[in-house]
Amino acid sequence: MPNALSSALTRRGVLAAGGAVGLGVALAACGSDDGKGGPGEGDGGDAKAGPWSFKDDRGETAKADSVPKSIVAFTGTAAALHDYGIEVKGVFGPTTTKGGKPDIQAGDLDVTKVEILGNVWGEFNVEKYAALAPDLLVTTQWVEGELWYVPEQSKDKILKLAPSVALWAAETTVPKAIQRHADLAESLGADLKAAKVTDAKARFEKAAGRLRAAAKSRPDITVMVGSASQDLFYVSLAKTSADTLYFQELGVKFVEPKVNAQGFFEELSWENIDKYPADIIMMDNRSSALQPDALTSKPTWAQLPAVKAGQVVPRVTEPIYSYDKCAPVLDDLAAAIEKARKVA
Repeated sequence: MPNALSSALTRRGVLAAGGAVGLGVALAACGSDDGKGGPGEGDGGDAKAGPWSFKDDRGETAKADSVPKSIVAFTGTAAALHDYGIEVKGVFGPTTTKGGKPDIQAGDLDVTKVEILGNVWGEFNVEKYAALAPDLLVTTQWVEGELWYVPEQSKDKILKLAPSVALWAAETTVPKAIQRHADLAESLGADLKAAKVTDAKARFEKAAGRLRAAAKSRPDITVMVGSASQDLFYVSLAKTSADTLYFQELGVKFVEPKVNAQGFFEELSWENIDKYPADIIMMDNRSSALQPDALTSKPTWAQLPAVKAGQVVPRVTEPIYSYDKCAPVLDDLAAAIEKARKVA
């Protein structure tokens, strides 16, 4: 596990290390104008010359004399903005793998054309950031008020250099998160009526309908949300993360673990990972978590009914919040449910 888990067992650190798959509880008012997802000053307007402002999900309003051009963002957020036609100059967070290839969270970003300020938890080069003369810093928040992948020890220095925007990644659902990223992109000059965007939205809505129909036709299929480390297997509570909460709203039936004191997931030893019967296992696909092909040495893993049946699928734990990237996530889960055998 990354040092984020062993050296500082914070909620953010555990999540970044692959242990949890969503922090916070879903807020019914996420779409209201309370700073946690609602329309704010500058939202939804065309990018024009003159003052720019945007009210983020902290309830704070970022302001600039003109539309920001030198943008630095968390990798996944940068990938979402890219899908709306907004490019960034720098990124921080998982961007490239050890082999130099784009991390899964980079989406369609050309990682060779952005300044990578940090590639792992706790890493953010403030000097490189300053050299970019940033107009805007954008990231997500899994815990209220905490900026994702912005190190606590250097946060004050970083936030002095440019206005910042934080958008919910946990206390929301997928459609709401996509809308907020689209709002920000539009304020920065994106054309949300462009065919690329509207076509992707149509695919997303079709995929949502497919998943709803699949869940309705297979109410007996139970899904477990898992994440693996060398020593522990984490089972997450679906309602605590944007993606799985949305899947639940569409009718997908999830295992409900007995969560720990933080309320988000249950840690199981590898000897006890058969505690919850499941027909499908969704496994954390981030590079910080062990992937199924690395679990062959775990005898108890191989004995799980879903593993024996070949019903283990990737779980996009930190979605790129654009219609283009979220549509296939819905389609993939729908396909898994449609063809799943009842094995638990």
